Amino acid sequence: MKMQEWTSDDIKYMKEALKQAEKAERIEEVPIGCVIVHQGRIISRGYNRRNIQASALAHAEILAIKKASKKMGDWRLEECIMYITLEPCPMCAGAIVQARIPKVVIGAMNPKAGCAGSILNLLEERRFNHQVETVRGVLEEECQIKMKNFFKSLREKKKK
Repeated sequence: MKMQEWTSDDIKYMKEALKQAEKAERIEEVPIGCVIVHQGRIISRGYNRRNIQASALAHAEILAIKKASKKMGDWRLEECIMYITLEPCPMCAGAIVQARIPKVVIGAMNPKAGCAGSILNLLEERRFNHQVETVRGVLEEECQIKMKNFFKSLREKKKK
């Protein structure tokens, strides 16, 4: 994993992903948000909706990929960039590779389930036919604080 410089676009679009995470938080979902950008425009947005949809598949990345594919008219998202507030899980990392997304920008890493370098690195696995350029740590503190505050609040509610 190499360190990379962030661009102003990385920060701009990660802020948009954080807005999606806030939507998840408002409906008491884990605050994970995602946007997919094509040629400098956001073409899809997603936020975690597992509880609302009662589906293990309703992760921010999966929902955003589905919308982006519909908008592009193709399952291949070869000219897109994904911005995600939390490192993808195995399912989402696999979907990113399968969608042929060339670049993913990640806010916070996920040491318990992350598959973009924390536990595994499916995005940059050389044995796959597609690898994903990965930028890590963009607005990391903001992304981490959002997650920490959500789970702190959840624990406090359970105590009551």
